[in-house]
Amino acid sequence: MGRDKAKLRIGGRTLLAHIRITAKTSGLPVRVIRRDLVPRCGPLGGIYTALKTTSAAAVLFLACDMPCLSETLLRTVLRKKKVRTTAVFTLNQRGAGFPMLLKRSALLTIEGLLAKQQFSLQKLSQALDATLFRPGLPFETDLLNVNTPDDWNRFESAWPKNRR
Repeated sequence: MGRDKAKLRIGGRTLLAHIRITAKTSGLPVRVIRRDLVPRCGPLGGIYTALKTTSAAAVLFLACDMPCLSETLLRTVLRKKKVRTTAVFTLNQRGAGFPMLLKRSALLTIEGLLAKQQFSLQKLSQALDATLFRPGLPFETDLLNVNTPDDWNRFESAWPKNRR
């Protein structure tokens, strides 16, 4: 993207602010990872940092570049967790992604991937034998994300003017 996506503004708020508001509606504690313990390894760095520094048994991970995410989708992902499930990944057009729910026990697997410099969420979901959840059409808009300047331009022009 060439700049910090979290600081991009749409509807009068940053992308990060949109996600924080949605996360708070879940009733769960909300925490933003601003600096990864292991830099330059993409989302895996933030995931590792969160799991390494939490006391929670599991963490629901969201991405700042998905400002349309709904509380309904978050609750649906949370319901997919079973006792023996270490990870639940949402399936999007690119494969396993956010939002995702990981137990803290996934930390050892993540450390192994970091050591091998395998930073892919796809590798992580495979290594954890994750439950994959395809939300379907009702949640298509929730999964829209911004990865490139072209994505941002399309997203910005499609953003409803009455939405905050």
